[in-house]
This record gives sequence, structure tokens and C-alpha cells, in this order.
Amino acid sequence: MLAVFVNAATVILGSILGMLLNKRLKEEYTKTIIACMGICTMVIGITGAIATSNIIIVIVCLVVGTILGELMKLEKRLDGAGDWLKKKIPNSGGRFTEGFVTASLLFCVGSMSIMGSFDAGLRSDYDIIFAKSAMDGIMAVTLSATMGLGVAFSALTVIVYQGALTLLAGVIAPILSDPMIVEMSAVGGVMLIATGMNIIGLTKERIRVGNMLPALIFPAVWFAIVGLF
Repeated sequence: MLAVFVNAATVILGSILGMLLNKRLKEEYTKTIIACMGICTMVIGITGAIATSNIIIVIVCLVVGTILGELMKLEKRLDGAGDWLKKKIPNSGGRFTEGFVTASLLFCVGSMSIMGSFDAGLRSDYDIIFAKSAMDGIMAVTLSATMGLGVAFSALTVIVYQGALTLLAGVIAPILSDPMIVEMSAVGGVMLIATGMNIIGLTKERIRVGNMLPALIFPAVWFAIVGLF
């Protein structure tokens, strides 16, 4: 769990630095920074998405997973968690919930979260998580400079999500094959592309990326079903 807490700490420290910088940045600078952040997020997502060996798996998993997420109203629940935190914290800022949800998705969706947590839990190898921590810290600086305090509280999501993967690594890792992880990363990559589009505001309506979250587990379901036949 040490690596998970280090990751969370870098998010918090990066967020604090970003909020301090925000007071010194002009509005036109913050707009450019948020555009760069969105583009970088999309590039990271594209890198993960193109790793797929079967695009049909990605499409089917995203469609089925998103339908399930829509039925469960996961995006609304994430927003609700952000709003609840916002009410508990005085002077939290107008974009608190947006920052919390966006950063939570950004820091927890992707192969580095999965593989880093497994390496930490199974082999006490923290290299991937430490590398991810550095990247997350930099992203937290840029995100919090425009979205504020909510980004710092995404550290809670990092602790819960990556902490669970680390603690359950011995149970989960043997079930997941390398092809499964590749396709899970590809699905996560598509979600990151959508997150980047939300950051930039490329669509008229915000893409409900939170409702896509169940899609991350469906590659494992796909391979399990294929294995039966």
C-alpha cells in the first residue's frame, strides 16, 4: 500500500501547487493550459486504445458496459459524491465536482493503474506506480490550476481503487491473462479519449464517461465466455 499512498500524495501536492499557480495565471493562460491537458489526455488514451488486438472486443465491451453504467447511473453517483464533498468543504470553488470526477477518471483509468497495483501487491515492485505518481502529480498541477480543489480530493479515489487492486492482487491477477489486460487497457484508452474531449469541451453535451466504467471489466467476461467454447 506504500506506493498507493505515494501516488495519492503526489496528486495532493500537485493540486496544491496548481491552485497556487492559478492565482498568478491570467484567464487566457488557463484556457491554453486546459486545452493542452485535454489534448495530452487524448494522446494517452489513443496510445492505450490502439494496443487492442481485436477492436470488436473493445466496441462490444464499451457498448454493453455503458448500457449497464447508464442503468446504474454511475456518472450521477460520481457527481453526487463530488457534490457531497463540496458541501462539506467551505470555499471549495464552483468547479469542485467537475475537478473531482475528471481527475478521478484520469488517474484511475488505464493500464498503469492495473499493472502497477498488481506489481505492488504481488512482488512489492513499486516502479510502475512511482512512474505513474510522477505523471499524476504533473497532471494534478495543470488540472487544479483550472478546476481547483476537487482535483486534490481525487486522491481518495486513487487510494480506494488502487488500494483495492493492490490488496486483492493475489486473487485477481491469476484470473487475468495478458490479452485480457491489453483489451482492458484499450477500453480504458477510449474512456480517456472521451475524458480529454470533456476537458476541452469538444462536444455540445458532456460525455458521461463515468457510465462507461463497467466496460473495464467486460474484457475479462469476454475471454471467460470465449474460453468456454
